[in-house]
Amino acid sequence: MRTTWNFYSAGQLLFGSGSVRQIGELTQRRQLRRVLVVTDQVLLDVGIVDQVREPLQQAGVEVELFTESCAEPSLQVADAAITAAKSFQPDAIIGLGGGSNMDLAKITAAVCSHGGAPADYFGFDKVPGPVLPLICVPTTAGTGSEVSHAAVLTDEANQIKVSTLSNYLRPALAIVDPLLTLSCPTSVTADSGIDALTHAIEAYTATDFSVLEGTDDGPCAYEGRYPLGDVLAEKAIALVGQHLITAVQEPKNQQAREGMSLAATLAGMAFSNCGVALVHALEYPLGGALHCSHGAGNGLLLPYVMRFNLPERTETFGRIAQLLGEETGGLAPIDAAEKAITAVEKLRQAIGIPARIRDIGGQESQLAGFAQKAFAIKRLLAVNPRRANEADLVSIYRDAL
Repeated sequence: MRTTWNFYSAGQLLFGSGSVRQIGELTQRRQLRRVLVVTDQVLLDVGIVDQVREPLQQAGVEVELFTESCAEPSLQVADAAITAAKSFQPDAIIGLGGGSNMDLAKITAAVCSHGGAPADYFGFDKVPGPVLPLICVPTTAGTGSEVSHAAVLTDEANQIKVSTLSNYLRPALAIVDPLLTLSCPTSVTADSGIDALTHAIEAYTATDFSVLEGTDDGPCAYEGRYPLGDVLAEKAIALVGQHLITAVQEPKNQQAREGMSLAATLAGMAFSNCGVALVHALEYPLGGALHCSHGAGNGLLLPYVMRFNLPERTETFGRIAQLLGEETGGLAPIDAAEKAITAVEKLRQAIGIPARIRDIGGQESQLAGFAQKAFAIKRLLAVNPRRANEADLVSIYRDAL
């Protein structure tokens, strides 16, 4: 039985409206002179890139842009970013955008620092040492990539999303400016917001750190549930319950945007230490084949996995119900726990997240293949509080179909 746990995050976190204006000063303080900004054309067109580039240039930093990133980037996009970085030879890489852009920046930094190809680093702890300094600036409120050790790409040939996890990929600097999320489209706000909730709930209900074991593939990528993670996850869940629907329905509501930005970052701290589990394992093959966003896939699957896990986390689910604003006074523990699942379903419906796999084009004939791929992701199954076999995964998919 383990008696110790670890906590990791970004080297420095700067949070608050208008904070991106300090990026030039903070980069200069680190004696960085050449930076590659990994971003996308949309953010360039709407002027968000200029909000980063201008203070950098005013601080005397030479800036090169890579604007070919996209949602759920493929290995081919990663190769293009790596080629651009090798040509420019930056001394730091900035990931600007949603989780996809930040993850792409991480992979680019790893390959530029240690050679090889992105696939060489898939899995946990494959990055051999420190990478080029990473600065992450999110423009969505969801993935928590600005504080996490994970980078996800899409393997289009095998129709699955693949992860690289290493504490060397945690950014040296994270700048979370909620004002950058004001222009985030409604669907992206919804998808990323339910993603943050999934992160927080999976961290909060993970296998306890004291009994979490490694897998046949080696040490586990996560610590399991422990008290500091609980504090972060609880606050994140409550913030999502308070602000996500408003952020979707009133995109310019600054209070809601600030609440969701904080929720996403706190959830990122929680899950990247305690872990994510069965929702993510099930989403990787689903999203890889059906091309839904990671957040939408997680949000779709979350209530079904919660129902599977309910016997192992009944009391915790009752607390989740309370954090999401449900009244549980006087209820039996099982009834309070059911309210947590209902609350997530109501939230999902209110923001327009699909409720069924068939709603995003999935078919019964695909489920066994999805389950086989999901069951192979042992590092995630190990974190789930209820042990699952391959037949269980097929059953969860069928319930969600």
